[in-house]
Amino acid sequence: MTVTPVRPSAQKHEVKDLSLAPQGRQRIEWAGREMPVLRQIQERFAQEKPFEGIRLVACCHVTTETAHLAIALKNGGADALLIASNPLSTQDDVAASLVADYGIPVFAMKGEDNATYSRHVQIALDHRPNIIIDDGSDVVATLIQERQDQIADLIGTTEETTTGIVRLRAMFNDGVLTFPAVNVNDADTKHFFDNRYGTGQSTLDGIIRATNILLAGKTLVVAGYGWCGKGTALRARGMGANVVVTEIDPVKAIEAVMDGFRVMPMAEAAPLGDIFVTVTGNKHVIRAEHFAVMKDGAIVCNSGHFDIEIDLKSLGAEATEVKDVRNFTQQYRLKNGKSVIVLGEGRLVNLAAAEGHPSAVMDMSFANQALACEYLVKNQGSLAAGLHTVPKEVDQEIARLKLQAMGVAIDALTAEQIEYMNSWTSGT
Repeated sequence: MTVTPVRPSAQKHEVKDLSLAPQGRQRIEWAGREMPVLRQIQERFAQEKPFEGIRLVACCHVTTETAHLAIALKNGGADALLIASNPLSTQDDVAASLVADYGIPVFAMKGEDNATYSRHVQIALDHRPNIIIDDGSDVVATLIQERQDQIADLIGTTEETTTGIVRLRAMFNDGVLTFPAVNVNDADTKHFFDNRYGTGQSTLDGIIRATNILLAGKTLVVAGYGWCGKGTALRARGMGANVVVTEIDPVKAIEAVMDGFRVMPMAEAAPLGDIFVTVTGNKHVIRAEHFAVMKDGAIVCNSGHFDIEIDLKSLGAEATEVKDVRNFTQQYRLKNGKSVIVLGEGRLVNLAAAEGHPSAVMDMSFANQALACEYLVKNQGSLAAGLHTVPKEVDQEIARLKLQAMGVAIDALTAEQIEYMNSWTSGT
């Protein structure tokens, strides 16, 4: 691969307020206490410099946990630049600290409009990245649609989310994914923990911070029973909510039933729910016919990646008044006299109204991201175009390091057991 020299941009950052940096640094350091796996990787990267000479763009939620990923990559020699993957997810103090204290260019502000978000994607591509860390595949999609001439510079990309993987598969099926992409989302040490335990806890955290509502005794409808839906349903039940699940997949629906949840179509759940959470990755899961039959004061929010799961356009068309009633909480007064409460503008409620996943779970997710980037560099030129899984040995090593940090020991196979597992002659 020939790396094209790039003239440094005169604009090194676009953040809300650099004076927030001291607060951001304090929170970044606090998060680091819960991220021992990434810390070990960061220390090794600082010694080995696997990304020396590599231009890297990360499109991620700008949080205290992402800060540690960015720092690890920079310490590993990367010429790194960070933009937000969601207009409402940026923690402005963290963005300020990354610029002021760690020298990492950041282009992200909480509440940035769509035009600013798109401009930041263009700034990221102006960096002419060799590696892209994506969260939803917006940067990769823009690269393919608008910057075809830069694909020659690209070693590969990594993707963090279920939504992003769906988009990458569609790109591959359309014949436009002409470079390697590592599917970080499907690593065991990512989706079993980040999607389930992280989303479950942080979604409820966002709902509670936005509304101060008591979950006990409420009917909470979870749309989608993938790993994110499982985690949300589990945590909601743990706080005393009566959980209803809606699904389109019969296998997942059976799983939800056998996990003890009521399962029904959204049309039946809509009049029952006090709170609705969408975690499907699909479009207009809650729409006009559902809003029409909801209880007065029903709360709707999203914990899927994009703001398309709740049909806010149809809700707005039926509203006679829309007003802010709390931070990240809007009340839509409908023509039928009822109101519907929308959290976080239909964007990720856990990041719009709260702080996202706990550091301890992001430790494993971002360890996967860091090692996936290293894998791309080590295998530059030998990986075929298309999706690649995180190598099993990397997944296992992350789990081993996490257990070690937690002070948990496990058994190892004996020689006799290994022999038995590799033999076909032993029977009844």
